Amino acid sequence: MRILHLSDTHLERTDAPNKQGVNATESLRLMLTELRHQRGVDAVVVTGDLANDGSVEAYTALKELVGEFARSLGAPVFYTTGNHDERVAFGKVLGSGHPEPESVLETEASERSAVSTVADGWRVVTLDSLVPGRGHGRLSRAQLDWLREVLREPAAQGTILAFHHPPITLDVDTQRVFGLRNPEDLAAVIRGTDVRVVLTGHFHLQLFGFLASVPVWVTPGVVNRIDLTAAPGTERAVRGASASLVELGGPTGPLFHTFHARDPRAHETVWELGEEQVRTLVEIHGPEQ
Repeated sequence: MRILHLSDTHLERTDAPNKQGVNATESLRLMLTELRHQRGVDAVVVTGDLANDGSVEAYTALKELVGEFARSLGAPVFYTTGNHDERVAFGKVLGSGHPEPESVLETEASERSAVSTVADGWRVVTLDSLVPGRGHGRLSRAQLDWLREVLREPAAQGTILAFHHPPITLDVDTQRVFGLRNPEDLAAVIRGTDVRVVLTGHFHLQLFGFLASVPVWVTPGVVNRIDLTAAPGTERAVRGASASLVELGGPTGPLFHTFHARDPRAHETVWELGEEQVRTLVEIHGPEQ
């Protein structure tokens, strides 16, 4: 099972640079262009903060860009909400976040959770960890009860769980404050089940850990990346789009690999591999060289 995992696209109503001078649509286009050579992809998962302004226009642009890319791979796309998303606009454009869900939960608070089966028996479950107006996340009792029922019967290959706010954190102020506030409740539900991996975003950096012995992967952001080498109590966003490849099953799975889209201003060397040698195929120097 091969998953392309994206998160934190932060698209705006218009295709224009944001306050930090970053064009989110341009970052997404660059990332998708760099991923065009991927093959054997079974699903594309986008874990929240899809729209920075919660506008219908932003969700529509995202659906068109990611949808066209996924169709070229023959893979379905699954979306979840993040803290920047707006549930009504999300629903108008993306529905449940699944192309053909087998089951959907919509709570009184308009939270949407859904389940689908892909690739000969892998179950994809998306949850809604959005707390309106807040940066942190929480999974409601209604969603956790629903998830418990879904997991009562194991899937043929196992379950992939996806939502926005990570249930794991480094000892970093921003992660402790803005992560998932009730990871212990989720742990109680997934412990001993067929959940093979939990996929999240939100932190704009890659992070790996475990929750109830289940691997948890945090993919870096598409719009930018967070650099934790900044001074304590601060974090630094740096230019560059990123995404992940997640491989499940097989003798060495799960495997996690991070892609970084090449900055067109930077130096690039491409090597071509032969049977017994490596030769330089192309070498490009950015303007600073």
